[in-house]
Amino acid sequence: MNGNGTVIIIVVVVAVLSFALTVLLLRLMDRLRRRDAESEALEIVRKAEIEVENRRRETELEIKESALRQQTESEKELRRLRGELHERERLLDKRQDALEEQAEVLRKQEKMVESTQRKLTERIQDANRRKEELSKLLDMQRQTLHELSGLNKEEATRRLLEILDEQLQKETGAAILAHENRLAETCEQKTREVLLTSIQRYAAAHTAETTTSTVGIPNDEMKGRIIGREGRNIRAFEKATGVDVIIDDTPGVVIVSAFDMIRREVARLALEKLIADGRIHPTRIEEIVAGTQRELERHIQKLGEQACLEAEVHGLHERLVNLLGRLHFRTSYSQNVMRHSIEVAFIAGMLADEMDFDGKLARRCGLLHDIGKAADHEIEGGHPKIGADLLKRYGEKPEVIRAAMGHHDDLRIEYPYTVLVAAADACSASRPGARRETLERYVKRMEELESIANKFAGVEQAYAIQAGRELRVIVSAKETTDESAAKICHKIAAAFEHQLTYPGEIKVTVLRETRHVEMAR
Repeated sequence: MNGNGTVIIIVVVVAVLSFALTVLLLRLMDRLRRRDAESEALEIVRKAEIEVENRRRETELEIKESALRQQTESEKELRRLRGELHERERLLDKRQDALEEQAEVLRKQEKMVESTQRKLTERIQDANRRKEELSKLLDMQRQTLHELSGLNKEEATRRLLEILDEQLQKETGAAILAHENRLAETCEQKTREVLLTSIQRYAAAHTAETTTSTVGIPNDEMKGRIIGREGRNIRAFEKATGVDVIIDDTPGVVIVSAFDMIRREVARLALEKLIADGRIHPTRIEEIVAGTQRELERHIQKLGEQACLEAEVHGLHERLVNLLGRLHFRTSYSQNVMRHSIEVAFIAGMLADEMDFDGKLARRCGLLHDIGKAADHEIEGGHPKIGADLLKRYGEKPEVIRAAMGHHDDLRIEYPYTVLVAAADACSASRPGARRETLERYVKRMEELESIANKFAGVEQAYAIQAGRELRVIVSAKETTDESAAKICHKIAAAFEHQLTYPGEIKVTVLRETRHVEMAR
């Protein structure tokens, strides 16, 4: 029992001691924590004070730097303002100097004006004085003139006015003549500029055709087959085509000759087909020629349509398109007429545009101006009249008809497009390279016409005009009568048909005039 009690006491004492030690230890640890917290707080406070001090110093530095920057900017702005002020002062000084100079000039001008006014006043007074003296002298002279001439005032005035009127008419006539001369020069210069501009804007290639075509053959044996037995094949071919076939010693070629280019083209194409086919006899020749003619007609229509498209002319009658295509196979002084017509269309259109006319209508007039040449072998008359009749028949406008009729100055001008087409026609014909015919050949042809006419009895003079399209013959009134003059005209035309080869037709005009002159004394 005592032993257990002692243990309990010991345990209790140990527990009390442990509790006491624990309390002491806790208090010690609490005290240590408090000391550490105080020291840590002191350290935090010390660091905070140091940071605050640093921040204060940085803030002071930033404030000082900002103040320095503001001071620098203020100094720059001040220097800029001072510079502007100096510049303005300089400008004001210049303006003030200029104003002072102007004021000085004005003072001088005022002095000059005052001096001029004073002199002018003196001159006016002097002029008035002289005018009064002149009036007095004129009155004295008028009285003296009246006394000497014996004319009163009204008669003298009338005679003076007549003299002045005569002088004025002379001066007016001279002024009008001078103005007309200047106007003519200006018009001529402007016309040249318009023509040159239009010609330079259009340039076309010119092709010249000959009156013969050559057809190649594979061998000389083919020549015999073309001729046929006793010449029946060549005669049938010439009869069917209307051309001359020339077969000579020239190796490898056969020559087809005809003035009509359409016939010649048909003959050339037909002969090439016959040579390629190899069957050459009269029946086959007629078949081939007929088929070739149909093909060429279609080709002619296509050529006319292409010409219309190229010249930008639309709405033509189908027959006019066909005639236009036929012009491809017609030449005038070695110039292809269809190419010439297209060129005239373009030049006329450009001239119309330059002069503010209807360019489309001018191109239409130019394209159709020589349409009569496509039918002048079939219809009697010159190509201008034939073309005008055709255009009228197929419903073309009066401007187009007149342009075709009068582009060779054969008709009174009613529309400006006639003049434009005539000018374009002359430009196209006179362009270098357009027409191959030389001056010598031209003169020779004219001389041939005149020489044939001069061979007939009774002919005094003969003149070829319009590039050989017309011949005017003057016969002697003493050696011929009206009936014989008509006979001479017929013989000359017949001689031209037999002796010459020419495109279109030649108009022969015989003039017989009788004059009787008497002197009254």
